[in-house]
Amino acid sequence: MSVRLRLVEAADSARLLRWRNSAEVAAFMYSDHQISQAEHDRWFAAAIAASDRRYWIIEADGEPVGLANLARIDLSARKCEWAYYLGEPSTRGKGLGAGVEYIVLRHVFESRGLNKLWCEVLAGNEAVWKMHQSFGFVREALFRDHVLKDGRLQDVVGLGMLKSDWDAARPAIEARLRRLKGRGLAPEELPDAP
Repeated sequence: MSVRLRLVEAADSARLLRWRNSAEVAAFMYSDHQISQAEHDRWFAAAIAASDRRYWIIEADGEPVGLANLARIDLSARKCEWAYYLGEPSTRGKGLGAGVEYIVLRHVFESRGLNKLWCEVLAGNEAVWKMHQSFGFVREALFRDHVLKDGRLQDVVGLGMLKSDWDAARPAIEARLRRLKGRGLAPEELPDAP
């Protein structure tokens, strides 16, 4: 299964609202209310126009399956944050997240030349923050009682990766992804083995 990212287009708007309002995605977002069409339209217009954000549709074998984004892109400080979700339940647990992570890391550190990428993950979403750590992210923070979800306060894990972390981790990550490629899953951007 090939994994690639493409820029979000106007035709993706309805799909994004459906994904974002699904229980499977909303469970891991900071807000858990049903997003109205008007609220979504305002967000979508701002997201497409913003210069400090980038949004991509995650595609698996050419089919849209999720959303990845960079936010708070700060070129002067050479840093940004990121997030992603898989909107199609049938794609979860199959290694797609690893492919997305690799593509984003290469984009941030190699194409954009940034020095730091960070993210925040609900502490209860252990599979995701552990996956980030397996790529070389370092746990930098625990934000206690940071988000109100389902009527209770929840902790958030803050993770960061520096360009030097990426440089050190990249060979092992690429070896791991080549093994996935042998099982039929890999990002299209995975270089050939040296």
